[in-house]
Amino acid sequence: GFSLAQKPFGATYVWSSIISALQTQVEVKKRRQNLKCYHDCFIGSDAVDVVFAHLLQNKYFGDVDISRAKVVRVCQALMDYKVFEAVSTRVFGKDKRSVFEDSSSSLYRFTNASNQTELDKDYLQCTPQRHEKSMLFHSTPVKLENLEDLWENLSLKPANTPQVNISDSLSRRVINEVWQEQTIARLLQLVDLPLLESLLEHQEIRPQLPQPRKGAGYVITSNYLDREILKAFSDSQTDEWLSAAIDCLEYLPDHMVVDISRNLPDQPDQADAWKLLLFDNIGRYYSQKKEPLLSHAPEIHLGIAELLVNGKMEQSLEAVQLYLKLLDSQVREEFRRLLYFMAVAAHSSELKLQKESDNRMVMKRTFSKAIINNKNLSRGKTDLLILFLVDNQRDVLKIPGTLHKMVSNKLLALQKGQDPSKITGYTFCQKLDEREYRSSTEKTTKDELLSLLKAIDEDSKLSDKERKRLLDQFHSSNPSIFMQYFGDRVTNMCV
Repeated sequence: GFSLAQKPFGATYVWSSIISALQTQVEVKKRRQNLKCYHDCFIGSDAVDVVFAHLLQNKYFGDVDISRAKVVRVCQALMDYKVFEAVSTRVFGKDKRSVFEDSSSSLYRFTNASNQTELDKDYLQCTPQRHEKSMLFHSTPVKLENLEDLWENLSLKPANTPQVNISDSLSRRVINEVWQEQTIARLLQLVDLPLLESLLEHQEIRPQLPQPRKGAGYVITSNYLDREILKAFSDSQTDEWLSAAIDCLEYLPDHMVVDISRNLPDQPDQADAWKLLLFDNIGRYYSQKKEPLLSHAPEIHLGIAELLVNGKMEQSLEAVQLYLKLLDSQVREEFRRLLYFMAVAAHSSELKLQKESDNRMVMKRTFSKAIINNKNLSRGKTDLLILFLVDNQRDVLKIPGTLHKMVSNKLLALQKGQDPSKITGYTFCQKLDEREYRSSTEKTTKDELLSLLKAIDEDSKLSDKERKRLLDQFHSSNPSIFMQYFGDRVTNMCV
């Protein structure tokens, strides 16, 4: 029979399956950057996450450890072979990037979107040999020897096992539930939470984008805003600071954006004045924002802050990544844009925003409450957490490899028809019916009361008067347990 280790079909089959997984699973949608729309795009870090999960779940290379860096090189090869291409998002167009970026701010687009449906159909129905023909016909001029060289360079060797049948896919609902379940499970390994309600009862909340406010003298339209803002910047040079700031304007009300466009300096060489105007308006909007972006499960903030205080930076980063994975997609996108702007503007080499403070501290003070406003978290720990997010902006929205493995193992077990409750992993609680719960509660309460009574009875440090007072109090509230503990001694006690 067919084996993944068989050449040349093994390498080609794995390659074809990666392309199909990427085309069917990565989130492709209209995205906005620099107040311009880009249709049918996906972001680099999402592509890495999809390929990472696909390789781990299907175990094409056995149980070998696959790092995220290796997956990035696979995505680079996909781009080199024109499976997808970088989307130019410069304010003023320059040559497209040739290096794949594992980033939430880099946009990509499939080069043959029209063939995607047909490729998916072939992938689900044909043999590995036909996969090769289908892929080469529809997609990319990939040379087989190059594919084999890629796996060899990455120290990945296709396993000598029968063909993995991934056509028996699970429903999207089941996959999403597994992702959330395993994210919470891994998070609970890293962060000690006294209560789970805020995590377990989490439901996606779709925030409404700011509604246009219409003044008496003019009608605001999105086309008008785009035209005016882009016209104001038409003579400017490409600037990462300006680009990041413009991306944040989408969340500002229309009247604020119009005010910005009308008050931009007249001279194109006054870039610093433009930046100050943008910073003042973005800062003013977020200082008035009532609901912080990271308001979900605030107990986690305390746990992550404790990890930071104790110098556990790797665990802190993973805990932040897991926490952000639970965010609603729209909140996550707004947070991504704001954090990117904060990270760029925080650089000491950028325009100094306030004379008395460095940029990093200005960013922290200006946007802290818009991100985290937790009354149970001290100001010092809040500052520490905000600065950690800014300093690790490039990594906090990535999915940790540990979570990829946990999800892949559970999905693979589910595909094999195993009992989900018996799948090995991290278990923190067991579901009980009402009768079992009541029985367990009564037994635990009784055991604890007996333990308390025993401690009172045997504590040699208590005076006779204090012991008698405590025993009287216990007897009045729990006479049956009192009788059970003392038995025949009750008649000899003055209670």
